[in-house]
Parts: sequence; C-alpha cells; structure tokens
Amino acid sequence: MKIKTFSLSIFKNLYYNKNYQFVPKHEPCSPDSVSMLQDFVNKYSKVFVLTGAGVSTESGLPDYRSKDVGLYDRSPNRPVLYKDFISKTEVRKRYWARNFAGWKLFSSAQPNEVHRFLSLWEQKGGLHWLVTQNVDRLHHKAGSQRVTELHGTSYVVKCLSCPNLFSRNLFQIILRDLNPNFNVESTEIAPDADVHLDPELAKSFKIPDCEKCGGILKPDVVFFGESVPKEKVFELYDKVEKSDAILVLGSSLEVYSGYRFVHAASEFKKCIGIVNIGPTRADKLATFKITARCGGILPKIKL
Repeated sequence: MKIKTFSLSIFKNLYYNKNYQFVPKHEPCSPDSVSMLQDFVNKYSKVFVLTGAGVSTESGLPDYRSKDVGLYDRSPNRPVLYKDFISKTEVRKRYWARNFAGWKLFSSAQPNEVHRFLSLWEQKGGLHWLVTQNVDRLHHKAGSQRVTELHGTSYVVKCLSCPNLFSRNLFQIILRDLNPNFNVESTEIAPDADVHLDPELAKSFKIPDCEKCGGILKPDVVFFGESVPKEKVFELYDKVEKSDAILVLGSSLEVYSGYRFVHAASEFKKCIGIVNIGPTRADKLATFKITARCGGILPKIKL
C-alpha cells in the first residue's frame, strides 16, 4: 500500500486555503509598513485597540461586506432584524434553527496570530484596552482579559424579560433535546453562526422560553436595528480618553458603533493608526494607514 506524502509547501497551501478563504485579495505588507507600525508600538504604552471582522477572517470566519468573500456576496442569507426577532415567533424559530445548525462549525473556530499577538501585548503592558466588534469570543480564547465585546457575544444566551444569562453551549443541548429529529449540521459558516437554511426545515423547530420567567431568549448580541447599551459606550469613551493612541485592526468602520471611538480619538488629538486591507470610513482621520492583512504584519512586530 502506497502512502501519499505532502511537501511542506503543499501543506502550507492547504492550510492557507482552509483558514484564509474569507480574506479579501491583498498585497504583502512592505518593510516600510512594518517599520511604521513598529515605531508606533515602541512609542505608545497605553493603546486602545479596536478590532473588526478582518481579524476573524484569518480564523476562517467570514465578514459581511468584503467583495467576493463576504457573506453578502456569497449567500442570500441576511442577518435577522431586532424588531422582527422580538415581534414574530416564526422569525425566532427560523433564527434559532439556523443558529443551531451552524453552531458546531462556528464555535470550533480558533484564535489566529493576531489574537495571540494582542494577548501578548496586553501581558506586556502596552495594550490599554481592547474593543472588538466581533461576537466570536476569539480574543478570550487567545487569553485577552482587558476586552469589551462591543456587539456582545454569541456564546451567551439572555432573557429579554429578566436577568437570566446562560451558556450558548448549554442552549445547544437544550435545543437538541427539544428537536431530537432535527439532524441538520451546516457546512456553511457565518460571522455569527446564523447560516442559510431551507425555511421549511425551521417551521417545526421548537424553541423554549426562559425557564425563570417565560420571557424571550436571545443571544447576547446586538442585532441589526438594535443599539449598543449606552453605559458600555460611555465606558469606552472614557477608555479612549485615558489612552495615548488608538489602533484599528481589520475594520472598515462602516458601522457607526465602532467609528464613533475613532472620531472621539480624533477630537482628543490622539494618534490614530489603521491596519486594514481595504478603505475605511476613518481614513481621513488617521495619523497613518497601512493597507495590509493584519496577520501579515503584526507577527513581525517586536514587543
């Protein structure tokens, strides 16, 4: 029996294709870009970091808007709207059926070099605070502790009528027990596990109410059409003011919820650095902008 062997280069290509399939087309970062970011890291000791979907794409999770590789370009699926979720039982059933089908693949995503770099930077004292627009909890998996999840997390389920909070992994078991014949596991992956699913499959999907008060159960995520809690926003404005610089990684900043902190940093006359493959809403506010894949430059920075 012949055993097939792979060269190291072929293995690297396979690994790259699997993990970087949702990274937009880009050019390698230049030595000048590395030097610019190195000078920034050396100069500032209290950096406020804001990460977006362009960080998680390198862990195999797609973003929404990138050309060719983003969810909107590849799938007819669209995120559920908050008003529809809270007002329509059929929308909640469809959402949880899709989320149930996509959870195994979504929750198996692992941190990449960017997540690990930011965790180490925090340990070494240079990262003042980390804010992520992602709901995938990959920064926590990498060991970061000074983190605010701006849009919440898919890993927690909450009741909309009482303080009840519990693990999304536990909810997966509850949903499986309620739907023993729903044997659907999606091969698609989505930014928040909300995968495309035949609507007919969701009609008979059973969802529970809150066991403590009978309220509606929702992932602890800010849905489209929902607002980030004001107290969280005010806390982060304070973090921006107490930092000496801000660094944006992998975000177009098209959503105002993240852009507002870069605008605040500009008002405070802070140094603003941006690393992103494409243009961003805050390019005109930036002290410097590096067009590069985050994982292509951060591992080259010495802490």
